[in-house]
Amino acid sequence: MRQATAGAPPGEPDASTPSDALAVPGVGEAACRDFYARLASGVTVVTAQGPDGPAGSTVSAVTSLSADPPLLLVCLGTGSRTLAVIQEQGWFAVNLLAAPQRARAELFADPRAGSAERFAGTGHHQVLGVPVLADTLGWSVCSVEDLRRYGDHGLLVGRIAAAHTAPGTPLLWHDRSFHTLEGRGVPLSAPPAPRPPLEAP
Repeated sequence: MRQATAGAPPGEPDASTPSDALAVPGVGEAACRDFYARLASGVTVVTAQGPDGPAGSTVSAVTSLSADPPLLLVCLGTGSRTLAVIQEQGWFAVNLLAAPQRARAELFADPRAGSAERFAGTGHHQVLGVPVLADTLGWSVCSVEDLRRYGDHGLLVGRIAAAHTAPGTPLLWHDRSFHTLEGRGVPLSAPPAPRPPLEAP
């Protein structure tokens, strides 16, 4: 904890405290969402096999958690049918979308499209009883290690039981729009090459 400078009134920051470092309690939902929108992430489709057929949703909140044991973390809205199926069945898959697969991401994110419509025009097959999508950058099939609710989302930890990767570049989500990756593998010691601003395809 920062100690107050001699002479500074108790409970008040001293002059050396940057004004932008002061926490403002009670941040609103809009400001919170604006901050989240600045987090760039890959786009995935999380799939599961329910008793009435496959279910799947577009998800950007996916991250690696551990290599030993192999765990990843997924966040799904508590109202998601896909989350409900995962909770029932105990298995799911994370499918990494490639740059040209924006239409697939939009289809699996469309609340008006049911599961049958989402999978009807999407090539897929089953691995360990879970549907995985064709022609992606990769997929992992996971068993549910842990599932907890935090606010309006369920935090899902999966243990990877099978995985596959393929060459290509990812579809990205940033500032509420889709993007593609420009430039790859530039060494840190090399000066960045000038390039135009990133635009949504």
